Amino acid sequence: MLKPRGAFAGFGEVNSPMDVIEASCARAKQLLEHSGIELISTPVITDDCERRDIKRAISNLKGKDFDFLVVCLAGWIPTHAVIDIINEFKEKPMILWGLSGRYEGGRLVTAAAQAGTSALRKVMEDMGFNFTYVYNLPGKDDGVEKVVRYATAAAAAARLRRARIGMMGYRDMNLYGTLFDGVSLRSRIGPDIEIFEMLEMMQRLESLDKASIDKVVEEQIEAKWKFVNDENREVLQKGAAYYLAIRQKVVERGYEAVSLIDVDGMKKLLGFPPAIIFMLLGQDPGICTVPENDSLGAVTQLMARYLTGQISAYLEFYEFMEESVLLGAPDFVPDEVVDGDIKVMFANFGKISAGAMNVSTVRSGRVSIFRLTAKDGRYAMHMAGGVASVPGKWEEAGWSQPAPQLPSLEIKLDMPVEQFAQNVMSQHYIVTYGDNLAVMKDLCRILGVDVIE
Repeated sequence: MLKPRGAFAGFGEVNSPMDVIEASCARAKQLLEHSGIELISTPVITDDCERRDIKRAISNLKGKDFDFLVVCLAGWIPTHAVIDIINEFKEKPMILWGLSGRYEGGRLVTAAAQAGTSALRKVMEDMGFNFTYVYNLPGKDDGVEKVVRYATAAAAAARLRRARIGMMGYRDMNLYGTLFDGVSLRSRIGPDIEIFEMLEMMQRLESLDKASIDKVVEEQIEAKWKFVNDENREVLQKGAAYYLAIRQKVVERGYEAVSLIDVDGMKKLLGFPPAIIFMLLGQDPGICTVPENDSLGAVTQLMARYLTGQISAYLEFYEFMEESVLLGAPDFVPDEVVDGDIKVMFANFGKISAGAMNVSTVRSGRVSIFRLTAKDGRYAMHMAGGVASVPGKWEEAGWSQPAPQLPSLEIKLDMPVEQFAQNVMSQHYIVTYGDNLAVMKDLCRILGVDVIE
């Protein structure tokens, strides 16, 4: 998980009891830090006539490295005192957080924080601030969870602006849905996708020694994978060599996700299905992987990973059923989503030569699935929640017999299948475990991405 880095600015009106204001702000800041947020802060800010607090706060926060600003009101404060400060950091996502009063001897004692927040909310909206509005209920700290969630999304947005994705080849199978516009992606979402050629991988093979290849086979494959049928060591060595060549590029360029030209590249030109490469990259250096030059699939993976800490596996649709959808992967899944042993078998598909493929059981449970899409320079995120289970016996036609049971999930969606299907954006969707819809919506709000449910 990312450790969100934020700035904390607490406010209270100059005539309010300062001990109450300071104690409330200190508690709010402490709760956020205990939740894993790294904060820089400035002393409580009032609306003093000389603007000493305002000037000090700007000086304390200006030039510091943080991804979001917590605008925390412990009581009433005139709007101008807040705007004077936050206007200096308008490029940052913000959380307008109103603390609450407390009960004493059967009565509610309040410093009127929601008078301050309600005076600010529309003003901040009209002035174009990128923010969310959170308030506590009297005597409770119930807003903390929402603040932490939005802070996680803001940290993810910041990391996306620094992210780099590697893609060997481009537009596998001449698909349209895997294309991307580099300028709008970089400016609106953040990641930069770098294209490199398969030739570069082949050239890098020349510098590899047999000992390093054998080490991968022995320590990362044979020691961790369970083979369903007879092991083909020649295939494993070739896969390990390709992996090491790609890994060199990944490490040199700092890629956090990778996609490879699959059908029209690795399989057609080299006669080698790249599942081994993807599986090993998921192990070390532990990056996101998706096949077939799926550019926005890789971006979706990074968005989900930054929010959840999960590697965010891809699966693709095989069937829409009455109350569920069947998703599977005809090649690989990362170790993280496997339930039990990592099971691998050697099999043929159609005219494609034999290769190793993952046939592991995928973990069940509550899942959230996502897909980023683009149209006319505007981006949208299709999302759905559901409960995933291991499907019954099924096979994809075309595999050599006995056909493998692909790693797969049957997901009973929280919405009608027809509603989901009429908005489906790609054959590939990104799967995360848990209910992660709300935090993805926060990230989409920060980035200006439309949400489709």
